[in-house]
Amino acid sequence: MASEFFILGVTADGKQFRPSDWAERLCGVMSCFRPEGSGGRHAHLQFSPLVRPVLLNGTKAVVVSNDLRELEPMAYHFVVAFARDNNLQVVDACLVPTPEEETRSQASA
Repeated sequence: MASEFFILGVTADGKQFRPSDWAERLCGVMSCFRPEGSGGRHAHLQFSPLVRPVLLNGTKAVVVSNDLRELEPMAYHFVVAFARDNNLQVVDACLVPTPEEETRSQASA
């Protein structure tokens, strides 16, 4: 199982989700849910490392860590329900090797 998944700003039928700042709004609501000790002095001004907005190929998205499920199950279910209720596409994240990692693995083979 992937350690993260993406909620894409595209509905199941391919339409762009509105409003345009939905990802930032969702991440703002989730900003207080973070691993213990990761806050710091300005934590209230930052998104949670567990739920953060990104841009994927020009599409707004939210990266959700599965660690949120263990830290705060209700928050995790809120995010999953948000995606389901708004018919948003959800995709498991996968690790893609960087060009440097590719070169190293080919050199060692």
